[in-house]
Amino acid sequence: MPVLTKTKIISKILYTAALGVALVVFANWAEGATTPAQSPEINELNYSIEQKKKELAAIKNKQAEYQKAIEKAQSQKANLQNQLAIVDNRMAEAQLTLDQVKIDIETTNLEIQKTNLEISETDASIEQNRNRLGSAIKLLSQENDRSQLEIMLLNNYLTEYISQVKYLEDINGKISGGLSALKVAKDGLAQSKAKLDANKEKLRTLRSQLEQEQVSLATEKDSKIYILDQTKSSEAEYQRLLNQAKREQQSAAADIVSLDRALRARINASGGADKITLKYDGFVWPVTKNTITAYFHDPSYPFRNIFEHPAVDIRAAQGTPLKAAASGYVGRAKDGGMGYSYIMLVHGDGLATVYGHVSKIYVKEDEYVSQGQVIGLSGAMPGTPGAGPLTTGPHLHFEVRLNGIPVNPLEYLP
Repeated sequence: MPVLTKTKIISKILYTAALGVALVVFANWAEGATTPAQSPEINELNYSIEQKKKELAAIKNKQAEYQKAIEKAQSQKANLQNQLAIVDNRMAEAQLTLDQVKIDIETTNLEIQKTNLEISETDASIEQNRNRLGSAIKLLSQENDRSQLEIMLLNNYLTEYISQVKYLEDINGKISGGLSALKVAKDGLAQSKAKLDANKEKLRTLRSQLEQEQVSLATEKDSKIYILDQTKSSEAEYQRLLNQAKREQQSAAADIVSLDRALRARINASGGADKITLKYDGFVWPVTKNTITAYFHDPSYPFRNIFEHPAVDIRAAQGTPLKAAASGYVGRAKDGGMGYSYIMLVHGDGLATVYGHVSKIYVKEDEYVSQGQVIGLSGAMPGTPGAGPLTTGPHLHFEVRLNGIPVNPLEYLP
């Protein structure tokens, strides 16, 4: 058997050491690749996010308190003091909602920063360890390229040869594990990028919500100013306006029932070439689906002791286009001036819809309208045309009637 030269022995030692160091470093990374240690920057961002969440929890607790105060005032007799208490609490609640959205935006921005940092760190880790893996595979390839005779000649005893073969098998296993860890890291990176996109979309939605809440707060302030201006802080004047609102609602309800019957009778009596028909193929939302501020027969409705709320109130900015919920005929297009204005449409299957507090009317009575057609603009901003007395802010009062009787609109809307 040939005797190993000094050069070959040194070469073997250096080679084995290099291979061992490269693969041990890589193997150590592979074992922890799925749960890498977080950087101080990420830990700091996590702490900031948790603090924001605590602030949000405190705001939600305060909102619940204001909501209870509102419900209490709404359950009591309708008078000026209670009405102002409701508005004051709604203003406070609106301010809290505004603060909540601002904190949500700040939290989302922190989450975006954190995700960007995680993506950057994961990218760097993948690249670094891809290079380590490449070096390890290159060294292992060189070792595997040696002939069995050469390997045996470089080992003095058979036991040493067997140990080295076993060592190479272990290294192969670690490389396979490293490849799996790289795949896990890349999958995690893809998830982080998807999370980043979702957070950016959430941020856009929150900014839009922030604008809406700013308008809502301004509206509540305007509502209080308008009530005080209307009543001059006089309970007697408040009760007069309350009675006016009651008369307007009673008049509108009676008008709707009689017009509904008269128009259907005329439609049924029509014949020949001029025959007109009614059909019903389901409803669409008359404004973009939004927050319901008062429900059908809502027990918390502030004027419930005067009349039941026969509709749902849907939040809609002043001047929002109103769409016909279904095709039908215009039974009434009531322009109340500075009083209560509304539009009534008659549909098939005994159904009719009413759109209250409208600021603009685009249709005429007896006109046929198609589903989705713009028939007017929403209103209800205190002191504006069509709003009527004692409105609490911009919204659409939306009724659905079956054979003249109010029914819950949410049972018909998609």
